[in-house]
Amino acid sequence: MKNFFLAFCLIFSVVFTSCVQKGGNTNGTTNTGDTIKVGVYGDTTGATSSFGQSTKNGIQLAFEEINAAGGVNGKKLEMLFEDDQGTPEKAKTVISKLINQDKVVAVLGEVASSNSLAAAPVAQEAKIPMISPSSTNPKVTEVGDFISRVCFIDPFQGAVMAKFASNTLKAKTAAILGDNSSDYSKGLTQFFEQEFTKLGGTVITKQTYAQKDQDFKAQLTQMRDQKPDVIYVPGYYGEVAIIAKQARELGMNQPLLGGDGWDSPELWKLGGAALKPAYISNHYSADNPAPEIQNFVKAYTAKFSVAPDSLAALAYDSAKVLADAIKRAGGTESAKLKDAINSTKEFAGVTGKITLDASRNAVKPAVVLELNPAASKFEFATTIYPEGMTPPTTTNTNMNAMAANSNTMNSNSNMNSTANTANSNTNTNTTK
Repeated sequence: MKNFFLAFCLIFSVVFTSCVQKGGNTNGTTNTGDTIKVGVYGDTTGATSSFGQSTKNGIQLAFEEINAAGGVNGKKLEMLFEDDQGTPEKAKTVISKLINQDKVVAVLGEVASSNSLAAAPVAQEAKIPMISPSSTNPKVTEVGDFISRVCFIDPFQGAVMAKFASNTLKAKTAAILGDNSSDYSKGLTQFFEQEFTKLGGTVITKQTYAQKDQDFKAQLTQMRDQKPDVIYVPGYYGEVAIIAKQARELGMNQPLLGGDGWDSPELWKLGGAALKPAYISNHYSADNPAPEIQNFVKAYTAKFSVAPDSLAALAYDSAKVLADAIKRAGGTESAKLKDAINSTKEFAGVTGKITLDASRNAVKPAVVLELNPAASKFEFATTIYPEGMTPPTTTNTNMNAMAANSNTMNSNSNMNSTANTANSNTNTNTTK
């Protein structure tokens, strides 16, 4: 009996110690010790590995800065990263591991909305807050109240480029070359066409391709014959670069327009001089002279030997928003942390002041950037604000100082507001 009692005590001690060392419970309400575990997931080995690496880097930099300043509520932030290889199935698997095995108190990710949509139900069911840095599909945050984002959404982004094409480039006709295997591309095609038509323009032809295609000359030749004023290519950097080269080879010198899916250091290597003239909608510009942006650009470049793209900047902001919410919540209890995240107002990030609306989407401006392949950089063209948002009057991350010097566009144009378009009747499952 004595031996049985001793064995029982030993087993109980091992089990109890194991549970404590893993930290927290299934709802991620606590972390033991001096660290706060935060899960991060993204693609670092798949087709969009550039996106995942930028996201990981941005969060790592933010955590290092926060920890160097004393952490949050006296505790250091610890990043637990999982590679989802760019697939929804893997995204669901890795977020389950982060929540159920690693006992993280919150999750940051993903870039691709198809991956976020696969992972978000897991976080929602476990009641673990998940912040997407850069998934732009409206449906991502519709999964539930534990899911939020720090970026604008595709109905706004697609309309931004239609506005720019019509008001700044004075385009009357447009052609669209979209990726029919990407819901991201399908969504932006829809919203660009809606707004461009509303402004009096005509989409004279729509052609499609599939990811990993290498020959686009048949589609481009049909476009060339119809002589559009601009060509909208809402795709990812790999295919976009080839499209640009083949368009120029066919003598097509129209401006190419795109979205944040173009934003990758790899774009310049793949597309070269063919990426001019071209413009994209994006979340921030590294050219912004605001001190907070330049400090971020300097620190990121020094650490990773490459300038931060918008995905790195959004990831950095998502980490800072989470840290701020943990501080305001007074800890990591799930419900309180979720409420603190969702009540984020006027948070000064490097991608602009971040306010989450009732649908937990960020209401913020977009920038339009002109591509300069000779310098391998995106250069600021203008800022476009959602309807109802007043441009600030002093230099800050909303690019107002640069916008004030730009005569290309009225920043108070009649753009559909991000908040309103978030509730539009769309069934797109946008990939990014």
